[in-house]
Amino acid sequence: MTRALITNDDGIASPGLCALAHAAIDAGLDVVIAAPAEEASGSSAAITGTNTIAVTGHTDASTIKVEKRELAQVPGVPAYSVRAAPGLIALLAAHGAFGAPPDLVLSGINRGANLGRVILHSGTVGAALTGGVNEARGLAVSLDVGLNPEAHHWETAAIVVRGLLPVLLEHPAGTVFNLNVPNVPPDTEVEVREATLAPFGIVQTTMTEPVEGDVRLTVRELPDEPLPGSDAALLEAGYATITNVVAVQQSGVAVFAGRRGDRAGLHVTGAP
Repeated sequence: MTRALITNDDGIASPGLCALAHAAIDAGLDVVIAAPAEEASGSSAAITGTNTIAVTGHTDASTIKVEKRELAQVPGVPAYSVRAAPGLIALLAAHGAFGAPPDLVLSGINRGANLGRVILHSGTVGAALTGGVNEARGLAVSLDVGLNPEAHHWETAAIVVRGLLPVLLEHPAGTVFNLNVPNVPPDTEVEVREATLAPFGIVQTTMTEPVEGDVRLTVRELPDEPLPGSDAALLEAGYATITNVVAVQQSGVAVFAGRRGDRAGLHVTGAP
């Protein structure tokens, strides 16, 4: 049976997490839930515990607190509250911390869209990408609730996920999809369109004037029309958007591509 890790960056108490777990269960997957003990939005693929210390060979942050949980919304499903960023949770899962390593890393359902190249900063996407580099398939799922939603239609996103899981499983291990779903009632027909990544998302974080030694940030909607065919444009038009994304890899352009002969490299010396 295909095994799925369900995680997120909104934390173990998020309703979107349980909605995603139900989508995986309904699809016949073997499900385990492991999510941050508290919100970890914007954590990208960080391998940090909630004490913000990276777990590397250069620190003594070698222990991550894991607590077994019973989630009333998904009875009988093994669930863990983890004091770590979602990227680290996906990495721990790949090494068997929560049972057999997952074949799928399903991350979400995030409260808010993850669009454009700024998905680089998303903990939701970071977990899915971490799954991908560890030979699982990944799916990051976000619900476009906007800044002041009247309701959160988690089930709508779950329905779209159930439809897309067979498509994801047709792709090779390491494939990662980023999915955004409009926040519409579940009885609404939603069309899924493949999209490019917008240069930015639908909102932008900007800096305001420093105040008494602090730097204040504010979030504002972008004033320009989104790029046609991009995830931002298609989501705004009412479509669910899907994009096949990859983790960091080398560019196809060589660093010394413009050099010839003995200049096709760089020789450095400390001599004057």
